[in-house]
Amino acid sequence: MSDTLVTTDWLAEHLDDPSVRVLEIGATDTDEDYRSGHVPGAIRYFWKDLSWHESDRVFVTPVEMAHRLGSIGVGPDTTLALYSDKVQYGTYVYWALTMAGHKDLRLLDGSRTKWLAEGRPLSEVVPVFDAVSYEPPTADASSCVGRDDVLSNLENSGRLMLDVRSPEEYSGERVMPPPGFDHGAERTGRIPGAVHLFYQELLNADDTFLSPGQLRAKFTGAGAGPNQISEVVSYCRLSHRATLAWVAATQILGWNHMRIYDGSWTEWGSIVGFPIEKAQ
Repeated sequence: MSDTLVTTDWLAEHLDDPSVRVLEIGATDTDEDYRSGHVPGAIRYFWKDLSWHESDRVFVTPVEMAHRLGSIGVGPDTTLALYSDKVQYGTYVYWALTMAGHKDLRLLDGSRTKWLAEGRPLSEVVPVFDAVSYEPPTADASSCVGRDDVLSNLENSGRLMLDVRSPEEYSGERVMPPPGFDHGAERTGRIPGAVHLFYQELLNADDTFLSPGQLRAKFTGAGAGPNQISEVVSYCRLSHRATLAWVAATQILGWNHMRIYDGSWTEWGSIVGFPIEKAQ
């Protein structure tokens, strides 16, 4: 296992460490929960505001990331500890910032769920930090796969498409997981040949990841182990849940054969002429 995942004990011990900056990643653009109590010293970001271009539906570039992080006192050597009100949004931002080139990223195992469950301290103070200089790093988007790549490899026997959405989404009953309003793509279904592994099966009840042995069993049960298939491409509806599987495979198990289809079902399920599959 890499040093990516950190415990609540680790985070509590580093709250006053000037080399560590804590970021709360919000699943929505409202911050009521953050203002009512957050990890002391944490700055909140709506996930899109940190991981996407300001106006275009593309990932944050190294230049944009350096500007955003530098404005809150984060330099290229700062340790960024991420947590979220929904764990998959933390893993998504981890992925986006990894591609943009920030080197020292950590994820709180259990995210906000475990911190609250343990009765850890909360603060209502919104911290302010002086800006610092951040020279843009080099991007690495090798973990990201686009729609044309997916389409051209549908018959590739060395690649497995891993669908980590809910059973209702995978079967074609819904576009979004229940019970909310069903939206996000024009069609229901799945990418042809995709194998199902519900992302929640990779987590404990407190939103911590399963043990390495348990994770290995989950992935190999789906035929997604590196000794079973050369390449795995994970996807969901908008790739948040897909990043959770990617973190489990790459950062906990140390595998390097998994990538993520960024557009996921929101894109694939709306493209004219792209094939889909549903449960019979």
